[in-house]
Amino acid sequence: MAFKTSTIALSIALFGALSFIFGIIAENKKPAAGIPIPGHDVTICKFPSDPTVALGSISTVALVFCTALGFFSIFYSYKGQSVPRDALFQSTTLVVFLGIAVGMSVLGGLLMLWATISESLHRIDNVHHGLDYKCPTAKTGLFGGAAFLCLDAALFWLICQMLTLNARADYLEEDDPKGQYGQVLATDYDANVRAKV
Repeated sequence: MAFKTSTIALSIALFGALSFIFGIIAENKKPAAGIPIPGHDVTICKFPSDPTVALGSISTVALVFCTALGFFSIFYSYKGQSVPRDALFQSTTLVVFLGIAVGMSVLGGLLMLWATISESLHRIDNVHHGLDYKCPTAKTGLFGGAAFLCLDAALFWLICQMLTLNARADYLEEDDPKGQYGQVLATDYDANVRAKV
């Protein structure tokens, strides 16, 4: 099955945007705290029903798809022409941006998982000893920060795809369809100017 570069790029952008959007919505829907209900030597926390845990989970899954598509975009043999990995990774810029993309994906995923898991643990473990327990939720800003890291990861995966296409063109010695630099002659310029006038 043949994929176009634009299809892969749009898929990376779509999943990155979904991860960002769901993370931001999770941050906005998260309650500041639960309602403490005092009992006999215990406090029972009652949390309002909200989709924070589900949104955080969906955001994490979207980031996983974005990352998988990012790796796919680097190692996929476009137009049936494969390029050895050694040739791809001769481009220092590609290696640096790949490292940044992987780092952003891991960091964004871990932060989103941390926020989602801590939020769900607060809801599951809702009986606490002591009457002064305040029933906190996950730290404010975790979902939002993770969402921005997920968006950054998607952007870096798109940059990696562009750099991969450049490295492939250099290895396969493909001609640039726009021509070589410096090919425009003064006579060509004068002919274009006269034609427009």
